[in-house]
Amino acid sequence: MRHQTATGGAHAPGSSSALRLDPHSLPVRFEAHDTRADGAIRHIELHRTRVVLHRAVGGMRMAINVRVSDFLGVTLRGLDDGKMLMLAHRDPSLSVPLLVSSDREEIDMAWQMWSEIFALPQLPEEKIYEPSQRRRRRNAIRERRPKFLVRRRPGALLGEAGMYKGEREIIARH
Repeated sequence: MRHQTATGGAHAPGSSSALRLDPHSLPVRFEAHDTRADGAIRHIELHRTRVVLHRAVGGMRMAINVRVSDFLGVTLRGLDDGKMLMLAHRDPSLSVPLLVSSDREEIDMAWQMWSEIFALPQLPEEKIYEPSQRRRRRNAIRERRPKFLVRRRPGALLGEAGMYKGEREIIARH
């Protein structure tokens, strides 16, 4: 497996440093700007079937593994001095930059290639993606016994020895 680093290294959105990734030389490792991460940098590993985001937040290091099929598509985002081609996710913090350029022809060609390689649609740049609402967890506790019943052990099923026939009282007295 070979790795490639992006030209330009870490960049801030809107900066003049160019980010150009070659879609035909995957897997690729590079750095991108992340405002919430420590040092404002995250490390990204881009494979054909998955994306791994490495970052540290508050001293806690994490790696987030996302399938490429979980992304919405390849989209454009306007910058001050050009356009940014991105792999768009419902959660904007998981979106991945692929290309920063001011050459429209280069962007169109790269947009088509990235879309074909990942088998994702080309999304229009006007559409702004809101983060999806947090999904409710399935309530695992709902299926459990009530709290007061957890403390007591369930009784054994009455077998043939526990059945009493022909008696009027339910409770036997001594």
